[in-house]
Amino acid sequence: MVKFVGRDEELQKLDKLLQENNQVAIAAILGMGGLGKTELALQYAMTQRENYKGGLCWLQAKVENFGVQVVQFARTQLDLKPPEDFDLPAQVQYCWRNWREGNVLLVVDDVTDYQQIRPYLQGASSRFKVLMTTRKKLGAAIKQLSLDVLQPDAALELLRSLLAETPGRIERELDVAKQLCEWLGYLPLGLELVGRYLARKQDLSISKMMGRLKEKEKPLEQLALVNPEADMTAQLGVQAAFELSWQELAEDDKLLGCVLSLFAAAPIPWDLVEQCLTEKDEDELEEIRDDKLLNLHLLQRKGEGIYQLHPLLREFFQSEFKGLEQAEEFKGWFAQVMVAVAKQIPETPTLEEINAVSLAIPHIAEVANNLIQYVSDEDIISPFVGLGRFYEGQGLYTQAEPWRTQCLSTAQHRLGENHPDVAASLNNLANLYESQGKYDEAEPLFLQALELKQRLLGYNHPSVATSLNDLAYLYYSQGKYDQAEPLFLQALELYKRLLGLELYKRLLGDDQAEPRYLEALEFYKRLLGDNYPDVAITFNNLALLYESQGKYDQAEPLHLEALELKQRLLGYNHPSIATSLHNLAYLYYSQGKYNQAEPLFLQALELDKRLLGDNHPHVATNLNNLANFYKSQGKYDEAEPLYLQALELYKRLLGDNHPDVAISLNNLAKLYYSQGKCDQAEPLFLQALNILERSLGGNHPNTVKVRENLANLRDSL
Repeated sequence: MVKFVGRDEELQKLDKLLQENNQVAIAAILGMGGLGKTELALQYAMTQRENYKGGLCWLQAKVENFGVQVVQFARTQLDLKPPEDFDLPAQVQYCWRNWREGNVLLVVDDVTDYQQIRPYLQGASSRFKVLMTTRKKLGAAIKQLSLDVLQPDAALELLRSLLAETPGRIERELDVAKQLCEWLGYLPLGLELVGRYLARKQDLSISKMMGRLKEKEKPLEQLALVNPEADMTAQLGVQAAFELSWQELAEDDKLLGCVLSLFAAAPIPWDLVEQCLTEKDEDELEEIRDDKLLNLHLLQRKGEGIYQLHPLLREFFQSEFKGLEQAEEFKGWFAQVMVAVAKQIPETPTLEEINAVSLAIPHIAEVANNLIQYVSDEDIISPFVGLGRFYEGQGLYTQAEPWRTQCLSTAQHRLGENHPDVAASLNNLANLYESQGKYDEAEPLFLQALELKQRLLGYNHPSVATSLNDLAYLYYSQGKYDQAEPLFLQALELYKRLLGLELYKRLLGDDQAEPRYLEALEFYKRLLGDNYPDVAITFNNLALLYESQGKYDQAEPLHLEALELKQRLLGYNHPSIATSLHNLAYLYYSQGKYNQAEPLFLQALELDKRLLGDNHPHVATNLNNLANFYKSQGKYDEAEPLYLQALELYKRLLGDNHPDVAISLNNLAKLYYSQGKCDQAEPLFLQALNILERSLGGNHPNTVKVRENLANLRDSL
């Protein structure tokens, strides 16, 4: 017999339920098929047999009338002779009165109707403990132990015990074994069937077994899940176990189960189900959900208004769905509902908006991955765009990237190369790469998007201006100012023509920056309210303006308000939070408030590293600025390694001839100069000057500053 694992706590709970009554104790183990209810009852009987001196009576609810089975057991096992002239209930009462001394455990396996058993229990004393297994809820009067799937560690241990004859087999493919347990939904029956199958086939790798299950159109019909071995407690395969419950459903019940199987193997908000079945009455759907699917443990309640199918039950319902006439129609409705949810995700979602849509994300992904053929050409990129925005909005760029790339390939395949949605997909992917500092990958995509928009939309279109601006900013980020400037000018000129010169002037302003920012801030507040990311950005910009003018008292509350607003809207783990922390730190640093500045510099650096990875330009900038901070306090030993890290990272990400590399060289040279290490400082100043003269020209302020630093060093020699 296979080692019994993962149910010690349930055995203790079960014993407590059966022992805490002074009258006949009745308890039920309930749950979906395949959870091991019968096995748990058997293990309880074996482990507690010393406490039941009156014996164990095991009955099958579906085999024969309960009363008949009790009388037959008493006659054959206890040598009792109930009077023949008694009716059946009286014969059962006779058995209870004359049963062997001591506590008695009555196990009734696979009960579907407790009312057929209840009358026969009249007259049984408190020494009788009745334990039932059932797939149904039997009513509040019966103490119930709801059985769930195994915990991941227990599931892996069960699989390991089944493969005990080939030691190390699990460890050699540990990650795949964990994936197999997850795919099986940690269902004991599925784990035991697959484990025994693998044990019989010692040359079959776990990876290959996993591949067979995932690739087959009907995985539940795989041999590994169909044929129980003779010594197993369960005598049905997974599909056959589920079939027992399926046969108890009416047509409308089955339809709801099948529609639920369209959703991903993840928690399902019930309001999305109702949107997929608008022609069905809401009360009727709730009745089916509660009285049929939940009652038979074919559906699990995960929280208020949240439900989920077990992964293998989902596979079962999907296989049954194929036989329904309306299957294709329902798939189309489901896809439409998910597309509508995806379209509601804004370009820069707040934390509140992210939380509101988070439960729908796996189901949008299900449409994008498996049901995209049911999405119209007009909406073809919507699921991917929504998913990309969801992850980018949290700064989760590596999770956003597959959706951006899949969006592009899907649009190209469905719409062809010459379509505005292809241009939009190119631009979205390029922006993602730019955010990750992958400038070489972003540039060709920006160029393709711009060329395609100009050809399809004409040269006088707002989307063309956006592409020009995006490409210009990419070049600006790389220090390619001679390439960035004409594109910025083209974008501005196009905005002038499209908006009208007077409106353009009102929006962008020609005079002082301060009233322009104040006007923009008021505009955003009126248009969007206080709780919107663009309001936080304007707070930030106005604060930087005041800071550059030395108006620190006016800048500080704006920086704090921008930080608080971003944290409230975007959460605490977002790249924009790191920017605000850094800006506030720099403000305190400028005022000499070093104790307030340092922890903020460190928080900003840690957050950028965690969200963007160690290899990102923002991290290099944070390292450089933290080094400047330490240098200004004479903490040279702390500053030097940070300068060196920043320089190495800038070179690796931007190339040896980037202006930011020059600034980093200059800062390191100044550190050495401050320490009197002029022989180490001079070559660094020369390298920085050479780069800046070639990239920015001899008259650029940064070039002039480095030239002055070099002159000061030579004058001091």
